[in-house]
Amino acid sequence: MRKKIVAGNWKMNKVLDEAVALTSELVNMAKDEVQNDAKIILCPPAIYLTTIKKYIEDAPNFSLAAQNCSDKVSGAFTGEISAQMLQSIGVEYVLIGHSERRQYFNESNAVLAEKVNTALANGVSPIFCCGESLQQRQNEDYVGFVKNQLTESLFHLSEEQLLSVVIAYEPIWAIGTGLTASALQAQEMHAALREHIASKYGADVAQEISILYGGSVTAASAAELFASPDIDGGLVGGASLKSREFTNIVKAW
Repeated sequence: MRKKIVAGNWKMNKVLDEAVALTSELVNMAKDEVQNDAKIILCPPAIYLTTIKKYIEDAPNFSLAAQNCSDKVSGAFTGEISAQMLQSIGVEYVLIGHSERRQYFNESNAVLAEKVNTALANGVSPIFCCGESLQQRQNEDYVGFVKNQLTESLFHLSEEQLLSVVIAYEPIWAIGTGLTASALQAQEMHAALREHIASKYGADVAQEISILYGGSVTAASAAELFASPDIDGGLVGGASLKSREFTNIVKAW
């Protein structure tokens, strides 16, 4: 049975005291209110990972993710963080291929494949992000475009390796633009991606992989999205910075 997952990507937000306060609120709210078995993954800025880990250690449904890692194993790469470093402090997941990394840092599918490799080699599970821009959506080749992101960055993996990956579909055109993807549009892409995985790895593997939706998820939209048969949760941006909003998203099942 696929895991239900809600991941909160804090991006470059919160100073330390705010990050600690948010984490404490989320842990307490989840303990008091969340009745389902969803996994809650927090993705704080890297500088806070060890601190936040202390606050979630006694919360069994919480896990920690980094927002990025290097495609290099180690070496003279000032400012970078390796997957081995993340593993050494107990980080279980890492975001790879977020649209902002692709756009602002020109991360190619080939570079992302190397990031996936080094994460898996060090026991850190990638949350692999994929998605199309507004122009690609309007060109009507958006399904093929996103499938190609999976092909070039994930399809070199063995079946066992792929089963350690979580996929997050984020329509870039629906993030911070005022436009929104309907549950029907989101489900269409999730089903297409699961079918694409099945074409390479078989239906059983495709049915086992969690695919999250990441296009401006809110408490108001989460229930309809999560009710879709191929949507297994959300990668949440702005709403993850508000404890009440994020907790309500986790409760949406």
